[in-house]
Amino acid sequence: MSDLDPPLLRATGLTVRYGDRYGCQDVSLTLWPGEVLAVVGESGSGKTTLLRVLAGRITPQAGTLHYRDAANHEYDVFALPDAARRRLERTEWAFVHQNPRDGLRMAVSAGANTGERLMANGVRHWGSIRASTRQWMERVELETARIDESPATFSGGMQQRLQIARNLISGPRLALLDEPTSALDVSVQARLLDLLRGLTRSLGLATVIVTHDLAVARLLAQRMMVMKDGKVVETGLTDQVLDDPHHPYTQLLVASVPQG
Repeated sequence: MSDLDPPLLRATGLTVRYGDRYGCQDVSLTLWPGEVLAVVGESGSGKTTLLRVLAGRITPQAGTLHYRDAANHEYDVFALPDAARRRLERTEWAFVHQNPRDGLRMAVSAGANTGERLMANGVRHWGSIRASTRQWMERVELETARIDESPATFSGGMQQRLQIARNLISGPRLALLDEPTSALDVSVQARLLDLLRGLTRSLGLATVIVTHDLAVARLLAQRMMVMKDGKVVETGLTDQVLDDPHHPYTQLLVASVPQG
């Protein structure tokens, strides 16, 4: 990331209302290539709604969202035809669900899950797809001998790693991660976090990660955004926000983290 780089993603004034309640209210952010932004807050803070807006899965009542693709073309995401948005979803964007079963096809093999995105991008050589799938299974620490097994036979942590491989095999530029470790045991969380940290750095992925865990934000993200009741209450460099929180809500979150 360089100060001279144009932003990859620009959101201004994003607002989603559910009746009298706001899912997110007047949220703006900028994300540069290779940068990791953590969006933190308690359940109901609006962070997952915001992530789904950034993924183009929810159209807000107000606000704009612009994305700059690999060819340096900038798009108004909400003005794109459905077909164009789906193309970006399968080529340049990755969305990792909290529950890996929501991001996998449980009726087909691990290899078919991972290779499917390559096929959607026009790769037709079976041997090439198979080889890439094996490489990515190795990269996310899955046994390649299990390439033809159903994801239903995998543990939760293995399913999450498979979902990551399925999303990243096509070389996306933007990754959107929704609480990717929260449903896992502590020891499995640690391994997955190490994997995510390595992948975001080696691939130069621009990443937005939603989490309620401040330790996850500190480990993965350069910048952090704190949400409460659909609003952004504090934002800044992750270490600065966590070490010297200004907003009372951020102070409360930091103080509630067990010490030692």
